[in-house]
Amino acid sequence: MHPMLNIAIRAARNAGKVIVKGYENLESVEVEEKSLNDYVSSVDKEAELAIIGTLRKSYPDHSIVAEESGIDNGADTDHQWIIDPLDGTTNFIHGIPHFAVSIALKIKGRTEVGVVFDPIRNELFSAVRGQSAQINGYRTRTSTVPKLAGTLLATGFPFKQKYNLETYLNIFQDFFTDVADMRRSGSAALDLAYVAAGRMDGFWEFGLKPWDIAAGELLLKESGAMMTDFNGGNDYFKSGDVVAANPKLLKEMLTVIRKHNA
Repeated sequence: MHPMLNIAIRAARNAGKVIVKGYENLESVEVEEKSLNDYVSSVDKEAELAIIGTLRKSYPDHSIVAEESGIDNGADTDHQWIIDPLDGTTNFIHGIPHFAVSIALKIKGRTEVGVVFDPIRNELFSAVRGQSAQINGYRTRTSTVPKLAGTLLATGFPFKQKYNLETYLNIFQDFFTDVADMRRSGSAALDLAYVAAGRMDGFWEFGLKPWDIAAGELLLKESGAMMTDFNGGNDYFKSGDVVAANPKLLKEMLTVIRKHNA
């Protein structure tokens, strides 16, 4: 196993232990609102500390970008870990068992290692650049469906960017007339992992953060899928607007999105 993947998995599992323990005692979890409709729990913070502590033991000089604690530029800025300790906090605090840990490593600006861990289902999605992606040791392959008809798409509502609601609903309506069905699960990290694993055919969402998508980006690429922004480019880390699917379906999805997102 790639040594840095091994450490990422160890960090994700350590965070998973914190999350499961908190989930079993939700009445003792403290919750605060970071911004409108955006929550953080004491478990988010504890899980993040568990991840950072694990990474620091092996790589004390690496840089870290974490959702809750921000940027910590170490002496080694060529290696940057991007962490979401609990993607799906709203699900977590409401007792809905669908959330994940997301950890990615960029080396000189390129994502080389990605891990998404669902501690409730004990499902570990992992990838190393050029070495395929896996779920619990089994190789993942994205869906090969070429057209929207009959597909199952995942999405996320623009609850942090409600000014995009009209555009979002227009896109949703166009998709909904063609696809078999849509899902909104509440964890972008798991949505991207599910597209990589072929459970969902495609995914799209406005306004995501780098820690939501960094690991998922590599899972997708190593499973035969693609991620772009709404213009079909690679600006998704800056814009946060994400579309993901196999290349043929992605083209179909972008045609719909561009029509409403001029």
